[in-house]
Amino acid sequence: MFERDFDSETESRRERLRFWLTIGVATILVGVVAALVLLLTRANDNYDRSLGWQTQSLEVISQTRSVDAALARAEAALGRFAVGLQKEDGRVYEYQWARARQFLAQLKRNVRDNPQQVALVEQLTQEMNSRSTQLGDAALSANYNQTVAAISKYYAAGKGQGLSRIDKLLTQIISNERTLLRERNRVAAADRASLSQAMLLFSLLGAVAAVIAIGATFSLIRAETERRAARRDQIAESDRAMQLEAAVDARTAELEQANVALRTEMGERAAAEEQLRQAQKMEAVGQLTGGIAHDFNNMLAVVVGGIELSQRWLSDAPDKAQRHLANALDGANRAADLTRRLLTFARSEPARPEITMVDDCIAAFAELIERTIGDRIALTLDLEAADLACRLDRRQFENALLNLAVNARDAMDGHGSLTIRTLRDEEEDTAALAVQVIDSGCGMSPEVLERVFDPFYTTKPAGQGTGLGMSQVFAFCRQSGGEVQITSTEGEGTRVAMLLPVARAGEAGTAQADADDQVAAPTLTDALSILVVEDDQRVLAATVDAVAELGHKPVACGNPLEAEALVEGQIAEGGGFDLILSDVLMPELTGPEMVAQLKQRWPGLSVLFVTGYAGDASEVASFGDHDVLRKPFTLSALDQAIRRRGDARADEGQRLAS
Repeated sequence: MFERDFDSETESRRERLRFWLTIGVATILVGVVAALVLLLTRANDNYDRSLGWQTQSLEVISQTRSVDAALARAEAALGRFAVGLQKEDGRVYEYQWARARQFLAQLKRNVRDNPQQVALVEQLTQEMNSRSTQLGDAALSANYNQTVAAISKYYAAGKGQGLSRIDKLLTQIISNERTLLRERNRVAAADRASLSQAMLLFSLLGAVAAVIAIGATFSLIRAETERRAARRDQIAESDRAMQLEAAVDARTAELEQANVALRTEMGERAAAEEQLRQAQKMEAVGQLTGGIAHDFNNMLAVVVGGIELSQRWLSDAPDKAQRHLANALDGANRAADLTRRLLTFARSEPARPEITMVDDCIAAFAELIERTIGDRIALTLDLEAADLACRLDRRQFENALLNLAVNARDAMDGHGSLTIRTLRDEEEDTAALAVQVIDSGCGMSPEVLERVFDPFYTTKPAGQGTGLGMSQVFAFCRQSGGEVQITSTEGEGTRVAMLLPVARAGEAGTAQADADDQVAAPTLTDALSILVVEDDQRVLAATVDAVAELGHKPVACGNPLEAEALVEGQIAEGGGFDLILSDVLMPELTGPEMVAQLKQRWPGLSVLFVTGYAGDASEVASFGDHDVLRKPFTLSALDQAIRRRGDARADEGQRLAS
């Protein structure tokens, strides 16, 4: 028991000894570090003071030389003034003499801590005052056009001893300052050596006490070293820095002016490009006029002939009448589709991307391309992507195809072969559909190939092209998330490939399902009360019959000014309209204007616009968030549009109820 107590007491003493020993060592280390830090600080201050003295000596030498140079330029200007009596020389003399006095004043301030230099500067001041009096007499005579007197006084001043005494004083001041500078350089070198020794001791101590202060020591040494190096370089780089700053300011001003000019030019080019793009569309429409007239006559012949034959066979042979009516309906649909394409192509519409089966789109558009390129160019469709769909604006895609076809026609000079090919691009990391347009034309040189996508660039003669066709193709591909590639060989032809991202399988399936829904027989679950607003009585009657055929309850309105009274009367009877089916362009009041008035009183009205006008991008905003059904429309399309508005109204009612 006694041994255990003794061992415990011994261990406790050892612990206390180790503790106080650690405290003592730490105190000693802190004291040594503090002493070294103080030594390092003093050495650094001495070195900074030495550098300040060096800078002061350099400034004294520079200012002394500036005084000498200003005096020399003043006397030279006075000599010219005395001989030529030019007032400009007199002003130069006065300006340079004033500068000499300014430099002298600065020199006095810089040598005020050196009695020997102060005495020399005082002598220099007296000599300059005496010299100023002598030269002032000559300047006064020259000012009064007394040439002889001015020259003689100037000559006498030059023969005097004042100038030589001034030169000796300036030389003595510079010599004394150089001697002082050498001494200060020696002191600076000694201070620098002391600083280096202090830094070495501090570094050694930091190595011993690395766990305590290694990071701080390293940072301090590095910061001090960089500061001293920067200060040493400051004197040599001052003039260069001033020149560089002036050059940067001048260059910055030039860049700002160039930036403003570039922005102005960009705005002007964008406006001109948009105008020329529309002009090119209208030019293409003009080229299509002959073929369009031929197609319309054929379609009207089918419609008129089918209706006449169906009237003859309606009572005797209903099956034949039904077949002729189907042909007439098909011809009317083709005419409507052609009209819609022309209106869309001739006007600027916003991009409306949708899932599109590319092969089907090309096949449907091929007839219009054939009309454009003419009968002497053989069009071949090599479509190998029947199962691939892309999300794109169909009208812009057709416009891009038409631009490429027109370029190919011009390159072949109206004779040759044009191939449109689709295939999956295997070289791309992501799935892409390549739409290739291949011609057998003259091809392009490497110089032309480099600029082919530049707006306004064209190799066609004046008046035969704007140079916007390929830039439109480029813009369409980028907008659709793809790219365009072009290869060409002079004398062999050109291949243009639009690489478009392939839609996901779910999206493509949705597109196919939507297409199937369009041809499915319309069905209706709930009958809706619909107000039909149309100024054309024949179209109004047909639309009312179509709505009734779908099982709804239509109310006809032939004047948009009467719509508000009809809605108010329907609500007064305890009902209300589930949907407003309105034309867009009507006299006295347009459809959007009428709807805006109605919504001021009844904000919850559901609206479906029907129009045969293509419109442009600026007019889409007037429709708001309402659906738009394009004329002419089928019963299936009308049924789907009414279903969408009815479902949207039901969803909104459920949200309000919840």
